[in-house]
Amino acid sequence: MVKSQMILPFKTKTMPNFFEFFAGGGMARAGLGDSWNCTFANDFSEHKANSYRTNWGDDHLLVEDINKISTSVLPGHADLAWASFPCQDLSLAGNGAGLKGERSGTFWGFWKLIKKLKTQNRKPSMIVLENVYGTLTSHDGKDFEAIAKCVAGDGYNFGAVVVDAVHFVPQSRPRVFIICVDESLAIPDGIICERASPAWHPDKVICAYNALPKKVKNKWKWWKMPEPTQQLVTLDDIIEDEPQGVEWNTQKETQRILSMMTPLNREKVITAQNSGRVQVGTIYKRTREGIQRAEVRFDGIAGCLRTPSGGSSRQTIMVVDGHQIRSRLISPREAARLMGLPENYILPTKYNEAYHLVGDGVVVPVVAHINQNILLPTFNLNVQPQVQLNVA
Repeated sequence: MVKSQMILPFKTKTMPNFFEFFAGGGMARAGLGDSWNCTFANDFSEHKANSYRTNWGDDHLLVEDINKISTSVLPGHADLAWASFPCQDLSLAGNGAGLKGERSGTFWGFWKLIKKLKTQNRKPSMIVLENVYGTLTSHDGKDFEAIAKCVAGDGYNFGAVVVDAVHFVPQSRPRVFIICVDESLAIPDGIICERASPAWHPDKVICAYNALPKKVKNKWKWWKMPEPTQQLVTLDDIIEDEPQGVEWNTQKETQRILSMMTPLNREKVITAQNSGRVQVGTIYKRTREGIQRAEVRFDGIAGCLRTPSGGSSRQTIMVVDGHQIRSRLISPREAARLMGLPENYILPTKYNEAYHLVGDGVVVPVVAHINQNILLPTFNLNVQPQVQLNVA
């Protein structure tokens, strides 16, 4: 008698699939790691797509305006859709256009795809939307409410957490993560709590929640994660004496930078000189009351990496060793380290392309933390073990 094997068809996958929208160089993919299988990736920028191809291949990459994408190019069902949609119109330093803006308004193109997938009975089981802190307050909270209504209205339980990358890498970079789970799925008890947690739900999250309509609040979950325990690194750990892609400034240029400092910032340099050890700081050049100023910090933490605009937002490194003061732009590899990218990640050779790529990305270990503590536990709870039956 010949025996055959039958595999039960209901959710027997051992590895979940995901779509990576607004993919950039694939930094969400790097954070999700080998536990996920990417079946589709999309970005509008050809420069970023080149980096994606170099590091991940292009089997599933589509370079196209998200507003022009059809669900026909999206393969099968995704267990997760990750969308780090553009932040320029939601940023506190942006133009204030919010979700009506040309860049951040691409959220609507993304959500149009989700709604279409829903009609085809293949909407993603989970969605993560990532953006700047200003997402919570843009247009007095109306933009966040609009997102929340979309999520709740299309059948997802959801909640927002704020994670500052400074808990993982030496960069101050708070970001909002709206984590959405299909309402038909079970959620592990250990990843939700009854009320807001100070670690992940600052006042602005609570205010955003309080402003939501009751019907939307009913879909809200207070996501719970452990605080990270890995050893913190500082700027000293990532800065190189002989970096590639940048050169140390002349003394004349360093003096010019020092002359742009207010007395308060100049005093920080003097304190660093008198500390008795080498001090590494970062400088941003900002316009204050019509005057360009150089603002420095020596706390071992870099300011938030931002997309270069006319060169003004690129961070400058200042190394103080007693009377010796040196300065230069942060190198592409150092910027990549601030984003938690591995050393073998291949960066563009042109400085601005590399800085733009990493400055627009999501911090890799932050994605990994959310994955390990919320996404994977939820997926694993809802997947049936693969069962084999012997049939005569």
